[in-house]
Amino acid sequence: MMAYSPKSSGLRIGMVSPYGWDTPGGVQAHIRDLAKYYIDQGHYVSVLAPVSREESLADDFVVPAGRPISIPYNGAVARVLFGPVAASRVRQWISQGNFDLLHLHEPAIPSLSLLACWIGEGPMVGTFHAAAPKQKVAFAVSPLLEPVIEKLSARIAVSEIARETLTIHLETDAIVIPNGIDVDFFAKSEPKVEWQNGNTIGFIGRFEEPRKGLQILIDALPIISRFVPDVKVLIAGPGESAEILKSTNSQLRSKLSFLGRISEADKGSFLKSIDLYVAPNTGGESFGIILTEALASETAIVASDIPAFRNLLNGGEYGALFESESATELAKVIIDLLRDEQKRKDLANVGHQSAERFDWTQVAEQIMDVYSMALTGGEKVGLVSENRPWNRIFSRDSGQ
Repeated sequence: MMAYSPKSSGLRIGMVSPYGWDTPGGVQAHIRDLAKYYIDQGHYVSVLAPVSREESLADDFVVPAGRPISIPYNGAVARVLFGPVAASRVRQWISQGNFDLLHLHEPAIPSLSLLACWIGEGPMVGTFHAAAPKQKVAFAVSPLLEPVIEKLSARIAVSEIARETLTIHLETDAIVIPNGIDVDFFAKSEPKVEWQNGNTIGFIGRFEEPRKGLQILIDALPIISRFVPDVKVLIAGPGESAEILKSTNSQLRSKLSFLGRISEADKGSFLKSIDLYVAPNTGGESFGIILTEALASETAIVASDIPAFRNLLNGGEYGALFESESATELAKVIIDLLRDEQKRKDLANVGHQSAERFDWTQVAEQIMDVYSMALTGGEKVGLVSENRPWNRIFSRDSGQ
């Protein structure tokens, strides 16, 4: 793949994505946008990531590390890459990259990021995205993990919930810096007429995952439609709609429209076209990037009161909250907002004013400040000695 040439001299930054690059996800979107922002600022950025279909890879700053495999993780399915072959590719990428700094995302789960933390030496920053209660340990707990994580020069958590998770599992702390978005892009997106049909509710996500909560919204629909007869629900994201429709009351099926996976450009139009964005997630969220995008779009939000959403929406100031997993309470909140246009507009306006703190112009500069702290030693990134225990585990001569 052709190397990417930055506009001007700057840092050489190596980023590692733990999850499959061609699978939609908030972590991958965060890394992609951050990489593009820094490239535009004149830095060199190379992203190492698992890739399922190299022939369709559009981002020329991404280095494919191999095909990911699916594993259960934090109430969902994650597509990650781990093991000796992956470690060899990590070692080669680091050796050839001449990086000033490595930025590893989710380095505490079995992934390319953990391998890079094992294998690399020098300035390294880790960003922790996950929120997992103690009884559902999502981290790769082992005698080797804590000393490896201690190698990080600095740690970032995307929210207070992610920071608490890190503290509980690894007894270490982090600087809280939220995920970033392009606020201007969402603010200036144009609605699509075909998506503006009656009182329209929007939902985006892998709707087949129970924790995304689509079923709760569908269970609330009979009550909502009784008071708001022209209500429509637009559902975007990967998944098979047939099973959902089959289990839905036949009189309500016409109120559901499944759009499939939509592009980033269409996401902006989607959020501008709807009257309410509903996030009925039941847990496993540490942030909620789609909520920040809805805020930037000046779209009123209704979200479950899980800790991550409650924190992001400032206890309900920037978006309405309902009791998690309660279809009845969700219906009440939606009906109230759909029947009161001024209340809905006021909520959307207050939310929009809060969105600026998530813009890349602020978030990327905060991350760059962390990079500066990590770089105070002045050394470059290199490979650990072959005799270090975490390097020997996945060394080329280990026979594994």
